[in-house]
Amino acid sequence: MNLLKAPQYFKAVSLAMVTLLLSGQAIAKDWLVDSPKAYKEILKKVKPGDKVVLANGTWQDFEILFKANGTKEAPIELTAETKGQVVLSGLSNLRIAGKHLVVSGLVFKDGHTPSNAVISFRRNKEDLAYHSRVTEVVIDNFNNPDKRESDYWVAIYGQYNRFDHNYLTGKRNKGVTVAVRLDSKQSQENHHQIDHNYFGPRPILGSNGGETLRIGTSHYSLSNSYTLVENNYFDRCDGEVEIISIKSGQNNIRNNVFFESRGTLTMRHGNGNIIEENIFFGNGVDHTGGIRVINKDQIIKNNYLEGLTGYRFGSGFTVMNGVPNSKINRYHQVANALVENNSFINVSHIQLAAGSDAERSAVPIDSTMQNNLIFNENAQQPFSLFDDVSGITFKGNIANTVAHKKLSSGISQQNIKLKRAVNGLLYPVDETFAKKGASKNLSPILKSATGPSWYPKSNSVVEFESGKIIKVNTGDDALFNAVLTANNGDVLVLADGDYDVRKMININKTLSIKAEHQGKAQIVFQRSTLFQIIDGGSLTLDGLTISGSSSPDSSGNTLIRSQKWGMVENYRLVMRNSTVTGLNTNHSFHFFDSGNGAFADYIELTNNHFSNITGDFLRLNKEIEDLGIYNAEYVILKNNTFDNVQGVIVNLYRGGTDESTFGPHLEMSNNVVKSSGKGKRNKTASSLYLHGVQVTNIESNSFENTAKVVIEHTVGEPKTVVKNNTASNATAFTIKELHASGPHTAVLLNNKQSK
Repeated sequence: MNLLKAPQYFKAVSLAMVTLLLSGQAIAKDWLVDSPKAYKEILKKVKPGDKVVLANGTWQDFEILFKANGTKEAPIELTAETKGQVVLSGLSNLRIAGKHLVVSGLVFKDGHTPSNAVISFRRNKEDLAYHSRVTEVVIDNFNNPDKRESDYWVAIYGQYNRFDHNYLTGKRNKGVTVAVRLDSKQSQENHHQIDHNYFGPRPILGSNGGETLRIGTSHYSLSNSYTLVENNYFDRCDGEVEIISIKSGQNNIRNNVFFESRGTLTMRHGNGNIIEENIFFGNGVDHTGGIRVINKDQIIKNNYLEGLTGYRFGSGFTVMNGVPNSKINRYHQVANALVENNSFINVSHIQLAAGSDAERSAVPIDSTMQNNLIFNENAQQPFSLFDDVSGITFKGNIANTVAHKKLSSGISQQNIKLKRAVNGLLYPVDETFAKKGASKNLSPILKSATGPSWYPKSNSVVEFESGKIIKVNTGDDALFNAVLTANNGDVLVLADGDYDVRKMININKTLSIKAEHQGKAQIVFQRSTLFQIIDGGSLTLDGLTISGSSSPDSSGNTLIRSQKWGMVENYRLVMRNSTVTGLNTNHSFHFFDSGNGAFADYIELTNNHFSNITGDFLRLNKEIEDLGIYNAEYVILKNNTFDNVQGVIVNLYRGGTDESTFGPHLEMSNNVVKSSGKGKRNKTASSLYLHGVQVTNIESNSFENTAKVVIEHTVGEPKTVVKNNTASNATAFTIKELHASGPHTAVLLNNKQSK
């Protein structure tokens, strides 16, 4: 056949003879296709042993249906002409249906799925995949532009499927990265295998729905899955409190590495799961967690956990209280759990009977913790008991700290010295303790051994000041043009002089703007906004003097804002050593205003002077649907002066009762707040309004002639510390518990008030 003379809608080239399937049967072929139409035609012809090869290049808006039936001896393959050089972009996805199929070498990038999954192991509810494999496939920042629109990146249905050596990084919209679905008999007791995958950084979502891996759902959680999850690398998977959410029974999670990932491996629903030989490296990163135990017959053995700082539901180790006669979607009682030979090294919190309240009153029963090693360099014992834990038998455990008095019979204090072994883990030097804690035979999977070897594991976050230093002189549109031509990580150094900015500057890259000499670069701006942070943007300002004196004489101006709606990527905002004044050409002139759906990893303001602002200072209050969503994870204010800010200094809002996130966090220390918060348009009637903030530290600030500070606790056992502050001619602090009964839980210490 002369393929050059084939019809235009079809072009398929037989590349080579691969194998002879069986004596007397046809020779298997490789088919090269270069268009979606050609692909569809070839799929009608493929036989067991054939290989469909997508030509190198970018395939725009290609929804692939790979429906065929191979055999165990001769699967049918779909692959790239060159692995990594076939890019599915735009509105693209992949559905697999049939038996003994293999997909490899594809890259999903620069687009998003038009359906509910990027890769789905089914065509529809009736037509599923069995004995099929997806390997060496990349999904890189393939996000729906609406951050709140939920989708899966991978949805695994059917039975006996394998997902291995894949690379998934940068999921920013709502939805589980990889979901094992048990919504039909054909997908239960599935015996799937998920192994050797690289789960790259998943940014903080700022709401529920950010799990990296979920096995099952609450509705089918009493069904068994028999899914094996092994030898995967979870690298800074920070989406929400559950990194892995197990919601089914009889799964085995073993020999995975969790590196600096905020959250826990959670047995949320389902019984009889085995958690073994997993390695958790927190390295002291905030909210890094380990394992959370709920339900019956769970086995947690031979795991290694080091340097974990998380607490409550995100602790290094947590055993939950359950709900008596629990509904299937709530918390079933912990019963018959076995926790043995685990190493807890520099784990800040081990919490037992966690979540105890009027509803969650069923304490753990018939369970055992034995032969575990507990070691903390700071000599602080890590256990917290929130209810009766007599249903957990402690025996043979050793610790270098004094045990909690209610556990002392089963935890022996010993003089323990540790040494790091060849496998990178710490073990007792004394051979007497050789059978305590995790085994020396553990072999943590290396990051380099996961994912496809041909796709680099790059850091998805560009660091500030990681690029070139570019000097900028005064002149027409000098700052605007410098930002436009700068690259990610660059530093713009402004020469002394005046910069009159006549266009709004969009920040779509990581950028630093500094004065060559502090205070000598003076900026005024003619638009309603000076800087707008859009997707991909993060901004540091240092040593600048900024005035709003040239801004339009209209209400609602803003010095800095994030994109008004629809940001997908998280951003960072830093201002240091700067002076901002004259945001007062009209009323409601704000310093910073968050858009709806925008999310800041952190906002940091240090050593600045802010004065004469008619609006609010930080408006982080756009998520008013009370769904546990919020606009910033960390808000840090240190050593600043706020003088005559008519609105609220910080309006930070997280509503609802969801408990799946860690933030927001506010740290405010050594600031001076004068004559602020008393403007007639300040609807909060406060200088600070903090609703649902999970971690608050207000320390060593001076409040002079300011409105009150309002703190409203919602859910999640918020931690609030207010100490060493002075208030002169100012109403001090109002703290309310909006859900919990009784007095507020904030710590107020050494605050002084005078008239």
